[in-house]
Amino acid sequence: MYPGFHARTTPGKAAVVMADSGETLTYGDLDVNSARLARVLRERGLRPGDHLALLTDNAPRAFEVYWAAMRSGLYITVVNNHLSAEEVAYIVDDCGARAFVTSVACTDVAAGIVDATPAVELRLAYGGPVAGHENYEDVLDGVSAEPLEDEPAGYDMLYSSGTTGRPKGIEAPLPGRPVAEVGNSFVRSLAGPYRLNADTIYLSPAPIYHASPLRFIGAVHGVGGTVVVMRKFDAEIALRCIETYRVTHSQWVPTHFVRMLKLPAATRAGYDVSSMTIAMHSAAPCPVDVKQAMLEWWGPVLYEGYSSTEGHGATFIGPDEWLTKPGSVGRAIVGTLHICDDDGTEVPAGVDGQVYFERKRVSFTYRNDDTKTRSVQHPQHPTWLATGDIGHVDEDGYLYLTDRTSFMIISGGVNIYPQETENVLTMHPAVHDVAVIGTPDPEMGQSVTAVVQPVDFDAAGPELAAELIDYTRGHIAHYKAPRRVDFVRTLPRTETGKLVKRQIADRYLTDQTAAPAAAATPVTTLPGGLVR
Repeated sequence: MYPGFHARTTPGKAAVVMADSGETLTYGDLDVNSARLARVLRERGLRPGDHLALLTDNAPRAFEVYWAAMRSGLYITVVNNHLSAEEVAYIVDDCGARAFVTSVACTDVAAGIVDATPAVELRLAYGGPVAGHENYEDVLDGVSAEPLEDEPAGYDMLYSSGTTGRPKGIEAPLPGRPVAEVGNSFVRSLAGPYRLNADTIYLSPAPIYHASPLRFIGAVHGVGGTVVVMRKFDAEIALRCIETYRVTHSQWVPTHFVRMLKLPAATRAGYDVSSMTIAMHSAAPCPVDVKQAMLEWWGPVLYEGYSSTEGHGATFIGPDEWLTKPGSVGRAIVGTLHICDDDGTEVPAGVDGQVYFERKRVSFTYRNDDTKTRSVQHPQHPTWLATGDIGHVDEDGYLYLTDRTSFMIISGGVNIYPQETENVLTMHPAVHDVAVIGTPDPEMGQSVTAVVQPVDFDAAGPELAAELIDYTRGHIAHYKAPRRVDFVRTLPRTETGKLVKRQIADRYLTDQTAAPAAAATPVTTLPGGLVR
């Protein structure tokens, strides 16, 4: 199903509610405006298989644009609105966008890329004027809301994070069926495991340029539920939203959980979260202590999924299963899991290795980069696709993630996975946020370094550094504990909660004043904002 179906049966029902303002987009308006925009796109020459780029904040109009693409057979690329003009221009050009739609909130970047993206034939801006763009509301005014005679289903084409080089577009084949049959292509895979239906009230605290929020919102619209959208995440406001809107479903990343758990106990107890039936989380492994604390607080409503934007495969685990398999991200529900060593040889249960999902066929390509597409394929089995993660499966087929392959630290010839150390430090009461990285060490090759954003920066110093090292050694093997603790005022995270570790590590590689690793050193300023 898609919004047009629900517009015929419940036109006044809220499809989108903005959490901060209460601004509402009904199914009737979502259907009418997406149909009008689809007609504009067709009249301006776009055809099925063409590309549309969207640069926006979390705004109701964004979903009109999304569904216009979905009912026109277009690929839609939602661009990270925190990128620079140069980065946005690269993506708009690389995806081959013939149409570009933006929000007034992105005025500077949108206006700044007009000359750099000459292939774009139609530029629209909603919410206010943007130089070089037609006014979205004026263009739609007076256009027929009659659906196109043919409404082939479109698909998203999102971009990788680009942690090593330029981001790459992840392009899958179009569904090849009418949108009335397909709706959002992820309805079938998401509605079942997460029990989405017309009564769902779904809280989305994350930016919609990220794959999971975008696809889950599309799936909720597919079944006729209501989406409550936060413009940006705030721990206490999220709890207030759950109580105010009687949220039944929500989606989080572990960082969100940590922020909410570190609210004062009285604050947490002051909000009624009993309406919640399913709280989904993904994007990064959740520390066991964090998830246990959330289960104690919210009850058995936490459901975890593991997948990727590319759609290599997926695992799933519910709360009852997780209590018997703490730390697991579940068993495969899409694809078959394989764990392989660096040579591609499959390893036994319990042994860490690279995570692969076996599929019947490779169902995506990295746009304009066949080499990168081949790089994720197993050397002997082309339909086994690497996720970039390290982990192991147990004898029952449950997957446990260890870390990203690119984050592994090799110290004295021993492999150390930073995620394990981060999981310990995250729960220390003096730690607001933490990243563990490998820094150059003339003797060991790399040294384990914890870069900590403390709760109270003014209290950070050698004593706290020593305390954190001792705390870590009390929970895991000493060689996994940091030999050095550096304090920073902030750590770079995306709005989806992922650490941008490359930025942190690059500062250490370029910092020529860094002293040899030490258990605890005085607090001094380093270039780039780091302090030691």
